[in-house]
Amino acid sequence: MDESTKNSLKTLARFFDARQVGDVGPLGFRRSTNLCNLLACAERLMAENIISPGRNTFMDLGCADGRVSLFFSYLMRISVGVELDEWTLDEYDPLLGELLEALEAAGMAPPNKNVHLFHGDATDDAVHDRIVHETGLDLVDFDFFYTYLIMHEEFAHMLAEKAKKGAVYMVYGLHKIMPRYPGFRLMEEFSPMEGVLALYEKT
Repeated sequence: MDESTKNSLKTLARFFDARQVGDVGPLGFRRSTNLCNLLACAERLMAENIISPGRNTFMDLGCADGRVSLFFSYLMRISVGVELDEWTLDEYDPLLGELLEALEAAGMAPPNKNVHLFHGDATDDAVHDRIVHETGLDLVDFDFFYTYLIMHEEFAHMLAEKAKKGAVYMVYGLHKIMPRYPGFRLMEEFSPMEGVLALYEKT
């Protein structure tokens, strides 16, 4: 990872991690990814040539305010997010405005303009029809899928049927117990990265 991209991602990660949602407070039911941890994972994935910057396609299944989709916009050809709760997705534009100000003040590059966010159920074919219409990409065209732990089994079932062979399914929020999903191989040589991220390869 080049230093410019790394420094921009560090700034983005610190911005969102300062606004991280956890298990307590008024939004305690909602959890968000620690992006500083994710940055360490992404660096290793690039070093192992699993991520090819600017070539891969990414989809966040349950993107909340879009922070992970923005993160991967720096590394992917296209970065898509789907979120069921519209009010959560509504946080994207205000946070993006603040983020752009923070990046500019730090002299860092903004996210690439390759982020596409959609409101709806990520398992709904109608949502994926909208994604195809806007991006030209169907589920089978994506290289990487990402989700927080909450609906990992439902998404794994969908991807086992529809994702392409070799696609990588990333599940954040795992630690010592690594679930197994039919149609996927746990990438044990990498999991859990940073103690939180498990990787599965579609077989």
